[in-house]
Amino acid sequence: MRIRKFILNFGLAFAYKIKMRPFIIIGLIIALVVSGLEGRAQYREEMGTPSALSKAIHIYPNPTNDSEYVNIKVSPLRANTVKLTLHNIIGNELTVDTEVVDDHELRIRVKDLASGYYLLAVRDLHSNFRGTYKILKR
Repeated sequence: MRIRKFILNFGLAFAYKIKMRPFIIIGLIIALVVSGLEGRAQYREEMGTPSALSKAIHIYPNPTNDSEYVNIKVSPLRANTVKLTLHNIIGNELTVDTEVVDDHELRIRVKDLASGYYLLAVRDLHSNFRGTYKILKR
């Protein structure tokens, strides 16, 4: 990375010295595009694609009968950067107790909820991942 910056800076300084200003602008645009693409590729290597992330999150037991808690395994994400919100089927946000079990697992208390379908919104603050999952309480 440092070598590329050095080469880019040297090339821009040389182009400026010999009065090739249009090439400076083109060089800057190319450098910005290339660095942006490399950043996206690095994110995909670290985190995977968004669809792979959504498939890697597991909610159990689902459906739940008499369980006190529902566990959410967020294996590719860190549990301390994940925010969970629970909504009933008509969209009202519900207040539930959320607890971090370990680095990649959380759980929410569902014992006091009425029977029905609920939507669990999972949002990772670090990677900007967002996903919504259906939970059935019998």
